[in-house]
Amino acid sequence: MTNTDAGLRSNISMLGQLLGSTIKKHLGDEFLDKIELIRTLSKSSRTGNEDDRVLLVETLQNLSDEELVPVSRAFSHFLNLANIAEQYHTISRYCDGDVCTPDPFQQLVGKLQGAGISNEQVREAAEALSIELVLTAHPTEISRRTLIHKHALINHCLEELELTDLTERERQILLHRVEELVSQAWHTNEIRQQRPTPVDEARWGFAVIEHSLWQAVPEYFRQLDKRLRDSFGFGVPLNAVPVKVASWMGGDRDGNPFVTAKVSTRVLLTSRRVATGLYLSDIQELTSELSMTDASDELLAHTENSLEPYRFLLRKLRSDLQETLQSLVAQLSNEDTEARELITTEAQLREPLELCYRSLKACGMDIIADGLLLDVLRRLSCFGLNLVRLDFRQDGERHTEVFSELTRHLGLGDYAEWSEEQRQAFLLQELANKRPLFPKQWDASDNVREVLDTCAVIAVQRQEAVGTYIISMASQPSDVLAVQLLLKDAGCQFRMPVAPLFETLDDLNGGAATMQNLLSIDWYRDYIGGHQEVMIGYSDSAKDASVLAAAWAQYRAQEELVEICESHDVSLTLFHGRGGTVGRGGAPAHAALLSQPPRSLKGGLRVTEQGEMIRFKFGLPKVALNSLNLYTTAILEANLLPPVEPKAAWRDVMDQLAEDSCNDYRGFVRGHESFVPYFRAATPEQELGKLPLGSRPAKRRADGGVESLRAIPWIFAWSQNRLMLPAWLGSGRAFTRAIDAGARETMQEMQSWPFFRTRLQMLEMVFTKADSWLSEYYDICLVPEELWPLGQELRDRLSESVAVVLDLTQEHHLMENEPRSMESIRLRNPYTDPLNLLQAELLRRSRANAQAGELHPEVEQALMVTIAGVAAGMRNTG
Repeated sequence: MTNTDAGLRSNISMLGQLLGSTIKKHLGDEFLDKIELIRTLSKSSRTGNEDDRVLLVETLQNLSDEELVPVSRAFSHFLNLANIAEQYHTISRYCDGDVCTPDPFQQLVGKLQGAGISNEQVREAAEALSIELVLTAHPTEISRRTLIHKHALINHCLEELELTDLTERERQILLHRVEELVSQAWHTNEIRQQRPTPVDEARWGFAVIEHSLWQAVPEYFRQLDKRLRDSFGFGVPLNAVPVKVASWMGGDRDGNPFVTAKVSTRVLLTSRRVATGLYLSDIQELTSELSMTDASDELLAHTENSLEPYRFLLRKLRSDLQETLQSLVAQLSNEDTEARELITTEAQLREPLELCYRSLKACGMDIIADGLLLDVLRRLSCFGLNLVRLDFRQDGERHTEVFSELTRHLGLGDYAEWSEEQRQAFLLQELANKRPLFPKQWDASDNVREVLDTCAVIAVQRQEAVGTYIISMASQPSDVLAVQLLLKDAGCQFRMPVAPLFETLDDLNGGAATMQNLLSIDWYRDYIGGHQEVMIGYSDSAKDASVLAAAWAQYRAQEELVEICESHDVSLTLFHGRGGTVGRGGAPAHAALLSQPPRSLKGGLRVTEQGEMIRFKFGLPKVALNSLNLYTTAILEANLLPPVEPKAAWRDVMDQLAEDSCNDYRGFVRGHESFVPYFRAATPEQELGKLPLGSRPAKRRADGGVESLRAIPWIFAWSQNRLMLPAWLGSGRAFTRAIDAGARETMQEMQSWPFFRTRLQMLEMVFTKADSWLSEYYDICLVPEELWPLGQELRDRLSESVAVVLDLTQEHHLMENEPRSMESIRLRNPYTDPLNLLQAELLRRSRANAQAGELHPEVEQALMVTIAGVAAGMRNTG
């Protein structure tokens, strides 16, 4: 690491020493010496010392049952502490003044000025800025909430330790507090004992907002306003809404039987309760602060000429919020109360606050108006009265099931067997019909009743409380029309956005035709009011066809969707269902956005923030602020300085690369008869079901095979054994074939195209995290000997893929242009390697115990800890 990373090195060393001290106090000198021996051997092994590598393996294999859990925990905790230090370093004073990385906004200002972009063009782009973060509860967050809270407190201590005027006594007090928190974490069980419920997951999402985004959003507005004023002469209007937050937690019922209409109702009430409590705290503080007597005639007229008009207005607001909060708490507790929901619309909160704001401005008290009062107004713009807008997602087949059962009941035949033309005719006829479609006395099946109950829940909400209805596995216009009819018949009085989700390769390739047909329907085009949302799936398309083929299909689908919507004069918002890993569309935010097709961000950005990535990107106020700034800069740049259009020759190469990559990937995953047995033996795929990560089952069907496995555990399993297969399989052979066909020069030229360059960069990152030796060790411990050749073939392909990517990039080693990221991975390896080696040994013991019908709690607990630890070392799980 460079000198600018001295603070990071110091913090990692300090946290490591405090962990060692904690372990020593708990388990003694001898145990700590063993941990240090394992770490030293692991570090030496990484340098290529074969003798120490052999000794490392023997040491781990010879651990007693009593040592398994504490050894696993020691290395897992260090990796978590290293993550804390790294996350803090991005917001530390050592990184102020563009020391670590240049300020992306200032870089953008230079680019815009150099390109001759006018201030008016910048103003239009800034006013159109729309970022909607959609928090999802995909089961990728390993850490328990209690540990996440302790980690946040350690971060706070690190921040205070950077103060230069600390006395020695103050410094020692802070160090003692850090040691206390490290000790608390060490003595806390890091593995959940029970799966979280969907309501638990929603509460976790609300906590991220309460403890981080609630503070970050007003500061984001403040910084953006200042930067725009300083560079372009205009600020952020009072009514601007550049950032919004939505959630799938408690609304995503696709494949999750635990998300029901009752659950969604409770989550909606809980979000209102949390938001009301937060606003009440803000209003109480404002009531204390706004003690001024000077006021505009407008305000005085609303406050009976009170001597303290601002407090007069705010006290009434405070009282209404208090009664509203009491009512919401009572509803959640199923208690009777006389309290009423007095604040039910955003306008009831906004109008008195804006009245105070205008009065302060009119009386020359701008500095007061633009303080906490403006912060509350900005929060109201972002979070509304509900904190988040709840999305609803359901598999399209569930809607087909509803209409199939209904049409059979009405004697109309079976909807499921109708052609697309018949379905559309029926749906459009009923959409235009004013009478109810569903009989009141209909004895529907449980599955159908649940869909109808969900639509009924949506129908009684205020429009601003709900977000988008997403249809998984959508492939035809009737999939969208069916949801519109369900909502209409439920009595929904507002136009809820309904977004088809194109996620398999076939759906992505056919998505443009689906939307063309849908927008050609007069009723539908009139109904949507000039705006359409479409969701692009990354996880399942990559699992279906390889990352490279999926990425190209996603790019082309977006291009075609933009063209189609523009031809119909419809504004398009693309909703990106990305995850944290490369196999699920993950990439640094700036690079990911700039690698999208030109004009694809004109309608704003909607993007999922999943699992552990919520914590990494938004878990601390300053980290959240950095993430919001990155999104803002990237979207402005993409819209004002669109990326280059790919040349025809580049498209031809990509077409061939995608086809070859897909064929190679499917040939292995689907076509190799030994692949499934190898996968289940070489990875902890089956054991992952024991880890209570999230509320949703790991498989869509309990009796399904790999094809029914969700994309997250599919990728999670391969990251655990360090082969990282889903993120690269197919790419290397495709590149090699293209080079052999004479496309080397074209592919090197293509690296000036952000889309292709980002693909190569992500592959380099994956290759850096992959490790053939560790993967081979898993094979030796776990895989039947007759399947070893298959594992060796995959590792050979991995080596070939690394070589061809280095050949294309003309680099001497992986991530040559990302030294800080490379060093971060190197730093973790001596701590992750023992966890991998121990995990393989534990899997061997666990499976042997299972065959013998024996139960060894220490083995099972240690295994779960190694899974969590490797996830921490990889910095992502699924």
